[in-house]
Amino acid sequence: MNSARDPRIAIVGAGLGGLTCARVLQHHGRSVTVFEREVSADARPQGGSLDMHPGTGQAALGTAGLLDRFHALARPEGDEWRVLDFATAALLARQGPTADGGRPEIDRGQLRGLLLDSLTEGAVRWDRAVGGATPLADGTCRLLFRDGTTEDFDLVVGADGAWSRVRPALSPAVPDYTGVTFVETGFDDCDTRHPDLARLVGNGSMLAKGVGRTLVAQRNSNGHIRAYIALRAPEDWHEAAGIAPDDQRAVRTHLLRLFDDWDESLRYILSNSDHGFIHRSLFVLPAPHTWDHVPGVTLLGDAAHLMPPVGLGANLAMLDGADLAHALVTESGVDDAVRAYESIMLPRSKEAATGSAKGLDNLVPATAT
Repeated sequence: MNSARDPRIAIVGAGLGGLTCARVLQHHGRSVTVFEREVSADARPQGGSLDMHPGTGQAALGTAGLLDRFHALARPEGDEWRVLDFATAALLARQGPTADGGRPEIDRGQLRGLLLDSLTEGAVRWDRAVGGATPLADGTCRLLFRDGTTEDFDLVVGADGAWSRVRPALSPAVPDYTGVTFVETGFDDCDTRHPDLARLVGNGSMLAKGVGRTLVAQRNSNGHIRAYIALRAPEDWHEAAGIAPDDQRAVRTHLLRLFDDWDESLRYILSNSDHGFIHRSLFVLPAPHTWDHVPGVTLLGDAAHLMPPVGLGANLAMLDGADLAHALVTESGVDDAVRAYESIMLPRSKEAATGSAKGLDNLVPATAT
């Protein structure tokens, strides 16, 4: 095995948490390799806007030495929420932005790009899909790749999301459906082409709630608005409705029917989007999700604590990555570092999972409030 000062570290997954961990390690002169199944950084869209919290996401960026570069890209004016009445679109509440710009927004793709650009060339090995991880008797871990090859490391970090291929090395847990599905769509050049919607949404995010149905719209950069139709429904709701999920006209018609008692300015989101409808069933890991420590392997982000997308996930994943890297730099050995990290991360994720479950119930209420 290599010395503790120069361990062989593999991070599986080039998401925000894994990249933060890699950046902090490199920031301290440590070697690390990130394995990503996607063929390139721009293989797929990266999703919507994120608010970076001071004590989690921004703290991680500070540890990574990237906070100034983040603020140069972020949109502090995006830290605004408007709550509208679903039947009249009247403004019920407005929050932010705070005077100090406490939770500035940034597009997920921009943030990922910032992290990728901070790494040395070749640190991310694209098109390298992992099939599994096997802890070995000497405290190391073997990665099995989908092409049948293997590589051994002093530490394997599973940062590969909800359906992690590394997680089974530590835990038999699998994600469960929450009963809520997000249907995503979007609007381009909104201030020119969709000015009424742009005014409704403002500079940040807008939501309107009914029983089992919620509309959320959020500003992204470059004049784009991303919208989410949140439904309490079976995972196979489209089958029960007799429609194919890729039949865009049928999906639009069905959604309009579900929201037929909503104000027309809100139904505009359903009837006039520029993009098709993407279906995202929400899954969570059991809470709390814990495991007995196993030398040579650990988890971070959604691989460790998959939660509903209510503003915590990306921030926690980045904090996980920064905390793990910091422990690897400061502790006397890899195993001591992982134990120290897990002793912080696991209790923190338990508390966050409880809060995020309540957040989802509040976002998409099952009963009238």
